[in-house]
Amino acid sequence: MLQAARKIFLFLEGMWQKNKTLVLLLSAAILLKVFSLFPEAVDRYYAHGLYPFMAGAQRILLGWIPFSIGDLLYGGAIVFLLYKLVQLVRRLYRRQANRQYWLSGGRLALAIILWIYVSFNLFWGLNYNRPGIAADLGLKADKYTKEDLLAVMHAIVGRLHDLDSTGRIHRAALHRKRVLFGTAVDAYDSVTLHHAAIGYRFRSVKPSLYSYLGNYLGYTGYYNPFTGEAQVNTTVPVFVQPFTTCHEIGHQLGYAKESEANFAGYLAAKTSPEASFRYSVYLDLYSYSWYYLYRQDSVLARQLSKTLPPGAKKDYAELKEFLLKHRNPVEAVIDKLYGQYLKANQQPSGKLSYNEVIAWLIAYYKQYGKEAI
Repeated sequence: MLQAARKIFLFLEGMWQKNKTLVLLLSAAILLKVFSLFPEAVDRYYAHGLYPFMAGAQRILLGWIPFSIGDLLYGGAIVFLLYKLVQLVRRLYRRQANRQYWLSGGRLALAIILWIYVSFNLFWGLNYNRPGIAADLGLKADKYTKEDLLAVMHAIVGRLHDLDSTGRIHRAALHRKRVLFGTAVDAYDSVTLHHAAIGYRFRSVKPSLYSYLGNYLGYTGYYNPFTGEAQVNTTVPVFVQPFTTCHEIGHQLGYAKESEANFAGYLAAKTSPEASFRYSVYLDLYSYSWYYLYRQDSVLARQLSKTLPPGAKKDYAELKEFLLKHRNPVEAVIDKLYGQYLKANQQPSGKLSYNEVIAWLIAYYKQYGKEAI
């Protein structure tokens, strides 16, 4: 009996020694998943507790470096995966993939997946489970009518008319990344005066090293949760870049959901002293709101588009030409995969989650009035 118990103990001890890292990582992953099921706790202890300190530390450590460390890490990860794939093909060709090889490879793959899951959620991903920007700003996004949508869209069109000329005066300066990113940070300094919950400290916004690739894969910017850097595609039409930059900073503040990062970006850009930033956000918001109006009343949507100022019509035409020029089959696949990623992270609408910023905008309109838009 004692001998049998000793054998079991030695077996378990051996398993622990061989799989210690996996057990610890799996335990951490389970704890994070359970914690994520309690939004109020996530909001209190993570979103407004641990996360701001971690994110601030990331930006302090890496923000001063002029290029994206996160992009280098992504590049290194791709090289590593390709190297392992070549190794696998070589072993299969030489018939050297024995049982031990598959077990060792399986443990390594599982460890990498668990490391990514734990790191992603610990450094940022838990923000998907917080109550979000509604709780921070005291907004309530109820169901809205077509009349509500039209009222906001008319306000947006009015802003575009006001900015059709002034929004172009300093547009050329935005090609300088220092000006683009610096003005975005200034915009968040401005919005903090009105909404203290949206405060941005320790800048870490950088041009993507893969900007040209992004034109074919369909992204204008992204946030790297492992390094805390916000990356912007600086090769897309310049009038898109201000709002994109503000959107990515919104992610840095812990607004993980796309609609919420859009709304944080909107609040910052609309309060910017720079007209090109205000123009950029209203141009984007018109696109998002037009989608919903077109689904309800396509004739009315087309009629409203005719009331846009000439400059906005020209910019929309330029953007459409840019997108058509870079359209390719791979983009459609990436688009679908990204949509599935969003659905897996509390955003059941997939890529349409970006458009859902309109619900927050209408709630803001109802609470503060037309002049606040």
